[in-house]
Amino acid sequence: MAWPSPTSSPGARTVRAWAAGWPGRCALCRSWCRSRLCGPCGERFAPPRPRCRRCARPLGLSADACGACLRQPPRLAGTVVALDYAPPLDGLITGLKFQHRLDLAPALAGLLHAALPAGARLPDLLVPVPLSPRRLRERGYNQAWELARHLARRLDLPALPAALLRTRDTAAQTTLSRTERQRNLRDAFLVEPRLAHRVQGRRLALVDDVTTTGATADAAAEALLRAGAAEVRLWALARTPDAPPGTD
Repeated sequence: MAWPSPTSSPGARTVRAWAAGWPGRCALCRSWCRSRLCGPCGERFAPPRPRCRRCARPLGLSADACGACLRQPPRLAGTVVALDYAPPLDGLITGLKFQHRLDLAPALAGLLHAALPAGARLPDLLVPVPLSPRRLRERGYNQAWELARHLARRLDLPALPAALLRTRDTAAQTTLSRTERQRNLRDAFLVEPRLAHRVQGRRLALVDDVTTTGATADAAAEALLRAGAAEVRLWALARTPDAPPGTD
């Protein structure tokens, strides 16, 4: 069962559906559209590109997996990302993540939805990557859950925001190498014991806003697989450029 939401009542759904019919302005080009991101901007700034099926690193046209994943396969069964973390869409992601721009979540979730492989088997359950309790209190919301709940609605799938817990605060990942990130995240995730039966034997999709080295998703996947999940994939809105040589 998903978290109850004050916007999940029949009346709120009616108002939301009515409001969705009104035009608004694209957050990038300011043209009139029925979303916070118009179709032309989505096509221009989030075009499909060949990526490693395991970590979503950009690849040449004929490749299927990158050398790093062939040498050391991650716990994740696969990764889908919608776009590179680069201007101008990185500004929208930052707005969602740090500036309470929750109005951007449906359009950004739409980009991730469009990036899912056509005809691929869907997971049984969506699980957002959690924030630590302190960061959740500071921010007031989890941007990964905002993406996951809109994806769940589009795909008619269940989503379980409380399935995975972040047991402790970790140092900011942005300045750490891949090895340091893995050490930083060791035992940082735990499956909620009362919900463990919901993940056992299930094929799961972890949902996150941004992935870099994949260390966070790999640590979260380890916790879910240890709790009995059959498979874990990552669905992330964006992937940052590769770290400089030598930081892996």
